[in-house]
Amino acid sequence: MITDALLEAVAGYTQALQCDVAFVLQTGDHPKRAELVEFLERLCTTSERLRFEERDLGARLRGPLSFALEADGVDSGVRFSGIPGGHEFNSLILAVLHASGTEMKLDAGMKRAVQNIDATLQFETVISLSCHNCPDVVQILNQFALLNPRISAEMLDGGLYPDVVEALEIQGVPTVYLNGELFASGKVEAADLVSKLLEHYPVDAGEAERSDLPKQDVVIVGAGPAGVSAAVYCARKGLRTTLVAERFGGQVKDTMGIENLISVPHTTGAEVVKGLFQHLSDYEVTLKEHARVDEIRSDQGSHSIILSTGERLDTRTVIVASGAQWRELGVPGEKENVGKGVAYCPHCDGPFFKQQDVAVIGGGNSGIEAAIDLAGVVKSVKVFEYLPELQADQVLVEQAQSRENIEILTNVATQEIIADAGKVNALRYEDRATGAQQITSLAGVFVQIGLIPNSQFVAQVLSLNQSGEILIDEKCRTSVPGIFACGDVTAVPYKQIVLAMGEGSKAAIAAFEYLISEAITESEQAA
Repeated sequence: MITDALLEAVAGYTQALQCDVAFVLQTGDHPKRAELVEFLERLCTTSERLRFEERDLGARLRGPLSFALEADGVDSGVRFSGIPGGHEFNSLILAVLHASGTEMKLDAGMKRAVQNIDATLQFETVISLSCHNCPDVVQILNQFALLNPRISAEMLDGGLYPDVVEALEIQGVPTVYLNGELFASGKVEAADLVSKLLEHYPVDAGEAERSDLPKQDVVIVGAGPAGVSAAVYCARKGLRTTLVAERFGGQVKDTMGIENLISVPHTTGAEVVKGLFQHLSDYEVTLKEHARVDEIRSDQGSHSIILSTGERLDTRTVIVASGAQWRELGVPGEKENVGKGVAYCPHCDGPFFKQQDVAVIGGGNSGIEAAIDLAGVVKSVKVFEYLPELQADQVLVEQAQSRENIEILTNVATQEIIADAGKVNALRYEDRATGAQQITSLAGVFVQIGLIPNSQFVAQVLSLNQSGEILIDEKCRTSVPGIFACGDVTAVPYKQIVLAMGEGSKAAIAAFEYLISEAITESEQAA
């Protein structure tokens, strides 16, 4: 299972171990136990600071395929039930490094929040070794355990524990349980996990702890194309800049293919996000990742950013670039097949379905516009509208009806998106009038039931339109002096990566102009 080349690579990392780490395997018998023992023993050959032992830890471990990490003889709280190969191998190596003293790449505010939790928490994360999203969840929970001795985190391979999967009726991974109760499922970000924890163990926002950072010139909320663009432009102006991000890259991170970013004929969301991070790293920008902004307070030209961790950032200006999220259907097969046939942007992803059959969910303006757009690229489009009549403008409806390859179904409810071998191949829906269920074969499903701007945290501070988008002027100025906004969270039409980048740049220049004008005013008043 572990190749010599992989062991050589691990040996390079284990040179940084600052204390002894033991893999303590629970005693007992299991058909896979010999394989796990060999796995751990070979791993121990990479460093004199690693050792393997078998010991009865009682209720601390699930069974004979479970092992715990101990650092200098002290329980780290990290457990693995199964053989952490595949995508989870990195989770194991990172846990070893962090347990031995390697610094965690977590924001200081988040660390303090987790450390201050005064309760016994037992996390169990059911995973699949082929799951791309599972390691992120396992790794963040392992760090929680290492930060707080009252927290434990167990990775459980569902393939080796089918009885657990069946008993809990688990249909997707990762699935996280906290103290025996369902805590989170599916793709979940570190900021979401922290926020969920703080819902149970809240920090009083009225007594938010001031950040160690000095007062900033600008704090940017959001690290998608708009936010990163704003941060780069602010840093180039010499402004003291902090970028707060729940998730670096935003929605772009989930985009499989991008062919409309000018000068880059073809790329992927992952590559764009990598480029954004590299570009940002060239400048002095403080990045506070995995942190959620709960509130913005303004008082006499000064602003405070209150994070979900209880931390407070003081700043002279704010740029809100928190983006938007596609409104989801909430049906089985949707989340797990994003990028595998489920899409939300016809302009972005339509070309990947040339001469294939697709569906558009939603009969409003965006849905019908998507169908018309896709009809010029794909083989056929089926529009599914929940209500008895389409909600789109008549002119759009007439255009759609004139296309031979567009079929419109009304009064139907999408029930399930079906996939095989990692790709969408069908959709199950219900005729709401008769209750009859049908399945239609297709290659892609475009969900077009609206966008939700991530503006909830400023709803009481800034002026929004009926859709919840922030209202801005031609210089990205909001209704509050010193607060600017850009990208998909604003009322600017056409949500595209290239447009968001431009708006972010414009917001940064506007913030710089504002700071200069304020400085001149203050100088004149002093004189």
